[in-house]
Amino acid sequence: MTTLLSVEGLSKSFAGVPAVRSASFVLEESTTLGIVGESGSGKTTLVRSILRAVSPDSGLVRYKSLDGWRDLQELSAKELLPLRREIQMIFQDPYASLNPRMTVQSILEEPLIIHRLGDKAWRRRRVTEMLEHVQLEPQSAMRYPHAFSGGQRQRISIARALILEPRLVVCDECVSALDMSVQAQILDLLRSLQTHLGLTYLFVAHDLGVVREFCDRVLVMYQGRIVEQGPVDQVFDDPQHDYTRLLLSAIPSPDPDIRLEPLDRATLNL
Repeated sequence: MTTLLSVEGLSKSFAGVPAVRSASFVLEESTTLGIVGESGSGKTTLVRSILRAVSPDSGLVRYKSLDGWRDLQELSAKELLPLRREIQMIFQDPYASLNPRMTVQSILEEPLIIHRLGDKAWRRRRVTEMLEHVQLEPQSAMRYPHAFSGGQRQRISIARALILEPRLVVCDECVSALDMSVQAQILDLLRSLQTHLGLTYLFVAHDLGVVREFCDRVLVMYQGRIVEQGPVDQVFDDPQHDYTRLLLSAIPSPDPDIRLEPLDRATLNL
């Protein structure tokens, strides 16, 4: 496999309090890497530091762009702009991430305008194409976000993220605001899009059941550190760190007769 993203020793603190501590991992092309951990574990700060939404204190983030390897931490805002086409994000809340005053046509067309791609006719065709990719009717383009269900809004968010033909997509809790049946539909859609478009996903989540179903590899964060990482089945079936065991013990069984017995944090070496 080809490495698309390499993170080495990434650290970030806020007001002297460490949020991410020397995080290192690699992400292979056309695979899905899950990042899990409880609230405050550093998942979001890690991702925001990689994307340069916040500036890390130290560390190296290298991305293999279409033009070769680039050190994202060394690039200026102007130098980063072309790479924004290759790295996109799907946000957690489809209700908050779409501008209620814009039609779906305008929402999806906006990234194309920002990057000065195509004329008006081409952009309209591209919007129609993306709506079809996410299994929405072309007529949806003329409607406003409030006219759609939560799952449909997340499909619009996915279309917006993919309209620039990115290679790396960061999914930040992108199904956590949806009910279970809609979650399954969105995960199936993301899996299908990955197959057809060759996408690579960085999948941030707190639902370990979703991570096991959807991801190829997983890294576990605790108090800003990556305490365990590896193939999903290996980490879930044979966890090596007490914190991973704690998280896994809290996953409900699909069998209602099996009692949930989470481990006691106080008895673990944390």
